[in-house]
Amino acid sequence: MSADSFTGFDGAELAVTVMGEGRPVVLVHGLFSSAQMNWIKFGHAEKLVEAGFRVIMPDLRAHGASAKSHNALDYPFGVLTKDLTALVEHYGLTDYDLAGFSLGARTCAKGVIDGLAPRRLALCGMGLQGLSGWARRSAFFIDAIDRFDEIKRGDRAFMAKSFMKTMGIDREAARLLLGAVDDVSDADLATITMPTALICGDKDQDNGSAKDLALVLPDGRYREVSGTHMSSVADGAFGDALVEFFES
Repeated sequence: MSADSFTGFDGAELAVTVMGEGRPVVLVHGLFSSAQMNWIKFGHAEKLVEAGFRVIMPDLRAHGASAKSHNALDYPFGVLTKDLTALVEHYGLTDYDLAGFSLGARTCAKGVIDGLAPRRLALCGMGLQGLSGWARRSAFFIDAIDRFDEIKRGDRAFMAKSFMKTMGIDREAARLLLGAVDDVSDADLATITMPTALICGDKDQDNGSAKDLALVLPDGRYREVSGTHMSSVADGAFGDALVEFFES
């Protein structure tokens, strides 16, 4: 495993962790998380390495070890997609697979819509409403940031606050980032033509219905694992589903 960095679309220094040798697969973590938390801690990256993949895992802007600017100009619309494209160009990837969890899944979907062309795509912890109804999701997390010090146990935002605290999130940078993510239209989904796995917990409705998203995509394939939005990504079956899909 090696810790590396690459230059974002605007020159920002962004962290990336690389493991293994073989066919490249890019894994993009979720909101308030990191490559370490989503992909490494629970063994998913190691399973892909053992299956013969080279796993490339960036820390999103405002997350992990990546740049956390407090300048609004560093967060234009589409910033995460632009950074993902910069990562693909940095490693010279032309034949690769791509996966993301939650906000990472949204970033991957938008990346494909904007021109990225992975062989296979996995959108994890993501449903149809999470792509087309981002404003509602974003408002929930912005509210959690703004009310951070007053949120108590029992508040619907308590879990988000707890996760931000655990991860040491720079809330000012994260708030700016949340405002830089735009919606995906239903028409855009027709451009995601490669085989696409929708890997989602059986109790995960945080981003809407993954089953509905699988039906809308030209080649969507629903893969169910156990758990909620938070627990499913910590289950070994999640990594197994990624390996099974990318090996096929």
